[in-house]
Amino acid sequence: MATRSRIGIENENGTISSIYCHYDGYPDGVGATLEEHYSNKQKLRMLINLGDISTLGEQVSTMDEHSFDNRKEGITVAYHRDRGEVKREARVDESLDKFGVSDYEEYGYVYTKDEKWVMFE
Repeated sequence: MATRSRIGIENENGTISSIYCHYDGYPDGVGATLEEHYSNKQKLRMLINLGDISTLGEQVSTMDEHSFDNRKEGITVAYHRDRGEVKREARVDESLDKFGVSDYEEYGYVYTKDEKWVMFE
């Protein structure tokens, strides 16, 4: 069963750009991976630019053959890039106060301008 989450970054103007992640959204899954591998704004922006994802890996991309059906360990699986679906661009919320998880998502994570991860349930 999926534990769905939303991954976001606070932009310089205070808005939040975020994407949906289908699997492993709990703190010991997506939360830990974000803390350990995505506390770099440039790498996190690369992730957000993928659009919605199925699974979060330690890496955003690979030079090797990688697809939804031919997954490489540790590589993020994106619906658009790896499954050929229409790209679902990042959702933009007005502020951190307006950001929230929907009834569909159990967890939300935002990397703030202060370079800290904040979790929402």
